[in-house]
Amino acid sequence: MGYAGGTLKDPTYRNMGDHTESFEVDFDPATVSYERLLELFWASHNPCAGSYSRQYMSAVFVRDEAQRKSAEASREKVAAKAGAVKTPILKLDRFYLAEDYHQKYELRNARTLMKEFAAIYPRDADFVNSTAAARVNAYLGGGGTKDRLEKEIDSLGLSDAGKQILRARVR
Repeated sequence: MGYAGGTLKDPTYRNMGDHTESFEVDFDPATVSYERLLELFWASHNPCAGSYSRQYMSAVFVRDEAQRKSAEASREKVAAKAGAVKTPILKLDRFYLAEDYHQKYELRNARTLMKEFAAIYPRDADFVNSTAAARVNAYLGGGGTKDRLEKEIDSLGLSDAGKQILRARVR
């Protein structure tokens, strides 16, 4: 599963509110279903609360009719338990990848780990597309457990010192 920061722009807006901060999930349906991803999405925020701005709203963006139907069915299940759901389901017209310097925010702010990734990926585009960098960024941002990290830490390309730094940051 890969994450990419970006925006979804709406030409009807002409100021800072013309986009929604978002991420795109590339997934292997043989590994995880779209329906399971929707379950995780609904559980990750309060779908009954409205967003305070278009830029930072929670939303499901769907690519096709099959995704729309699945998203609506999952929203109905949530509404049956939680009440009126305010999180919208919207058609995805185009996803705009954010500028490279906006990618992997947590990792870019962990200087020692970032130096290691900069040595592995001298081109910023390669760093942005790195699954290992995405995984480390997610751990730094609070996603993942110590147990999960231990299972995959050797596959992340970090030095022993880098592994220790990452271990210390994961709770």
